[in-house]
Amino acid sequence: MAHGFMGKILWVDLSEKQLKDEPLDEKMGREFLGGYGLGARILFSRQKAGVDPLGPDAILGMTTGVLTGTDAMGGSRYVMVGKSPLTGGWGDANSGGNIGPFLKFAGYDAVFFTGISDKPVYLLIDNGKAELKDAAHLWGKDSFDTQDILREAHGKDLEVACLGPAGEKVSLIAAVMNNKGRAAARSGLGAVMGSKKLKAIAVKGSIKVPVADVEKSKEMRKRHLANMGPRAEFIGHYGTPFLFNMSCESDDAPCKNWGGAVVVDFPDYKDISGDPVIAEQERKYGCWHCPIACGGHMKAGTGEYKYEAGAHKPEYETLAMFGSNCLNNNLASIIKINDICNRYGLDTISAGASIAFTIECYENGILTKEDTDGIEMTWGNHKSIVAMLEKLAKREGFGDIIADGVKKAAERIGKGSEKYAMHVAGQEFPAHDSRGGHAFAIGYGAEPTPGRHTQAGEGPYPEGVMPEYDPTSLKGRGKPHKYGSDLTQVYNAIGVCMIAFGDGYSHFDQLIEALQTITGWDITKEEMLKTGERIDTMKQAFNIREGLKTPWKFPDRMMGIPPKTEGPRAGITLNEDDLYNEYYAERGWDRMTGKPSKEKLLELGLDDVAKVLWP
Repeated sequence: MAHGFMGKILWVDLSEKQLKDEPLDEKMGREFLGGYGLGARILFSRQKAGVDPLGPDAILGMTTGVLTGTDAMGGSRYVMVGKSPLTGGWGDANSGGNIGPFLKFAGYDAVFFTGISDKPVYLLIDNGKAELKDAAHLWGKDSFDTQDILREAHGKDLEVACLGPAGEKVSLIAAVMNNKGRAAARSGLGAVMGSKKLKAIAVKGSIKVPVADVEKSKEMRKRHLANMGPRAEFIGHYGTPFLFNMSCESDDAPCKNWGGAVVVDFPDYKDISGDPVIAEQERKYGCWHCPIACGGHMKAGTGEYKYEAGAHKPEYETLAMFGSNCLNNNLASIIKINDICNRYGLDTISAGASIAFTIECYENGILTKEDTDGIEMTWGNHKSIVAMLEKLAKREGFGDIIADGVKKAAERIGKGSEKYAMHVAGQEFPAHDSRGGHAFAIGYGAEPTPGRHTQAGEGPYPEGVMPEYDPTSLKGRGKPHKYGSDLTQVYNAIGVCMIAFGDGYSHFDQLIEALQTITGWDITKEEMLKTGERIDTMKQAFNIREGLKTPWKFPDRMMGIPPKTEGPRAGITLNEDDLYNEYYAERGWDRMTGKPSKEKLLELGLDDVAKVLWP
């Protein structure tokens, strides 16, 4: 087997309680690099079109990348993959922490689950030995208690990815949680895991990841650490909350359910920004072997909101979705909110969007106090925001209406509420504005996973590849955005954190060197980018086979129809042709349907996919 891979995949049939090892095909490993590349290839091949994402025929995968668990900087990531119950198409959710590397140390590159268990179970893998175990005593426990109970039973060196009660109750915005605050949150894959009655995946192991040259690998890491990018120390201090001030000032951050402008409607945004957050931090936290350590554990909450010392620091997206988006400048409430989401296992982006949607419906008379269980849902009312989040997490009262995200909530409420439901194809917008954020606008609508801020951008790039373009215009961005997307597919597939890539690696060639050193491959930047294109096209082919069409449609508000009248992004209206024509032409995908051309599929070596899409 190729270096960097363990060479083995575990298949678990939950209905029949059968476990089977399968060798990882070496050619597939190089062509898809692991992570969601491997996931997309396998799901397209093994899962039939049209299956119910919450049914027994749906496949749920946990995958690692070729650099996960190695000396490559930031090699800590794993990805959950499956059919999204939110969008009906390709779904993936990426997380850091420790469990990705330890799945490999336990002997496996990936685990795929089929069927539905007749009772709650968890998967235990210990140095290559896998078994399903009864989880009745864990069902109903939050994600923190679940990890503690499993560690007490199997040892402190156990790593756990699990559901909280939200996933058990199949909330479509449920996340898979690890390390008591790291979340594989998007696409609703926590609901898929819950539908299978799979409470947790628990792993322990000491098997070394095979590396082409061990000594060269260690020397490479030392050099890369010594030459980390200039922002690494800054981000290591603040973490992602450093983005909040900048995003508020540029009107990139959400405000009033995307209906306002931060600088006008939320002048107190600095109350919940980087420095106030760090003032409440007890100690830093880093994912496995991360030199940046952008995470943090907070001091205990001693005021109005009580939370234990060690609660995870809220990330930028959480601060924005529950802060500026809800006009909430009470930092303690947001730390508490983050802790609730982590314990119950919820995507903070989608949960924050659901609360802001509720407030705007309440403000416009669509919802009354009687509808919302006596809770006065008004802008900036942090007590009401926390109270409603707790109901959402438990699927109690009105919380049950919004526990599946804003698209489902609007369908249940009716009365014109759909115009306040800010989502793309069922997935809530992340905390970066499409109006004026040109790279985000293209990515949110054009990529296989809609509304995904980690699938957008035009840099950094290898020398000699990046074409020049005007960053203030949508014109001329097709080719650079394709390069950016191709690169994104690579570092998400190989298991490298995007923060470590963007702020740790000081030069693109270091990533090439890491791949070459760990795997022994003679990979070039051209092959690497072509591999990224293959992965993205594979995910898109999954959607097309499901009968979906892209580009995805935005709500009028997020297209600037009508345009904002205040703030830095006033007067902006997006045009679909400007967004997508050039990009899809570069991709070789049909502009009106998103279908990859037969020629493009054959060029990428996806001959079997071409036969399915072009019979």
